[in-house]
Amino acid sequence: MTPLKYLQAYPPHLQDQVRKLLAEGRLGDYLQQRYPERHDVQSDKALYSYALELKQEHLRNAPNLDKVLYDNRLDLTHRALGLHTAVSRVQGGKLKAKKEIRIASLFKEAAPQFLRMIVVHELAHFKESDHNKAFYKLCEYMQPGYHQLEFDLRIYLTWRDLPQ
Repeated sequence: MTPLKYLQAYPPHLQDQVRKLLAEGRLGDYLQQRYPERHDVQSDKALYSYALELKQEHLRNAPNLDKVLYDNRLDLTHRALGLHTAVSRVQGGKLKAKKEIRIASLFKEAAPQFLRMIVVHELAHFKESDHNKAFYKLCEYMQPGYHQLEFDLRIYLTWRDLPQ
């Protein structure tokens, strides 16, 4: 049985469906059918604007975003698709916190739904730091169908790992 490292937390029957698509060589077709487009958010500036727009739409009271960028150093070996950070610095007599989001560069080539899902995930961490029920409820509020997108993103990562 082929181990599916990105899908280990999912029930066996779902993993079996993915294995069947893999065995038949149809995993890429499944993804192409569901997610035929690629987004056009290619620069860090465009990514910042994209994330800011989502924040303004759903999280107006959350802290300001100071930096949003694609990061070549983020890779799947660290299990990081994106990172959110709050960097605190002393400036004069005040403590300033800068909020940053970094998205793995491999998502420059992904479907727009996957990019949105990752940005929503990282923005949700500004309100809820842990992956708990409230966190996923917020993700679902900002991106209806969030759970299906997360599952399909994991299928996409499985497909990317296949020898081409």
